[in-house]
Amino acid sequence: MNNLKATKRENLSAGSNNKLRAKGLIPAILYGGKNSNQNISVSKKEISNIINSDTFLSKVLELELEGKKEKVIPRDVAYHVVSEEPIHIDFMRIVSGKKIILEIPVKFINHPESPGLKRGGVLNIVRRKVELKCPAENIPDEIVVDLTGTDIGTSIKISSVKLPENVIPTITDRDFVVATVAAPTVIKEPEKPAEETTAEGAEGETPAEGTEAVAKDGDPAKKDDKAKEGSAEKKSTDKKPEEKKPAEKK
Repeated sequence: MNNLKATKRENLSAGSNNKLRAKGLIPAILYGGKNSNQNISVSKKEISNIINSDTFLSKVLELELEGKKEKVIPRDVAYHVVSEEPIHIDFMRIVSGKKIILEIPVKFINHPESPGLKRGGVLNIVRRKVELKCPAENIPDEIVVDLTGTDIGTSIKISSVKLPENVIPTITDRDFVVATVAAPTVIKEPEKPAEETTAEGAEGETPAEGTEAVAKDGDPAKKDDKAKEGSAEKKSTDKKPEEKKPAEKK
């Protein structure tokens, strides 16, 4: 159980709360039970290691205020819209004998012992948290689901999950599914890209380019032919600007 120290807040103005935050404190309120509500503040540094966990809103803490300790549970956290830093926390006193409704995270264990997962199956998590009604003195940190022996096609229902004593789901009208072991997704091997074939073809034509180069250098007749073609192309090119002049004026 985590211990957390708190101090009373006398000034409740927005300016005073901002000053507290600047000092590394988070304004909070403590309520519930027979005692009156108390405005308090807690150290951001002390609570930072658990505030971002999935179990924070279902975790029992021991809060120390003015030398007295009592068990509390966080019920709500407000965050700054821009910085996303916590700016206010609600703590509720835990009263023995009372029941609390909480969302408890689900933890899956023994993945290697699942025949279905070994054969390439996929664990499809339907519920990452389950809402439970818990006695104040017996709040679980998590619900543990053992995957040992689960095969492809297995549906893990809440009735097969071992819950602590006197802890029951809030959904009582049906045996709902927590997770399933689904068949593996078949992925076809992608076809060979067209670029590779083109590149291979280009490489295959290399000898022909080499032959052409020899013909240019070794055959005078070829040189004359190329010269004539070049001359013809030049004449054709020289005429083109005159043909385009009327088009440019338009």
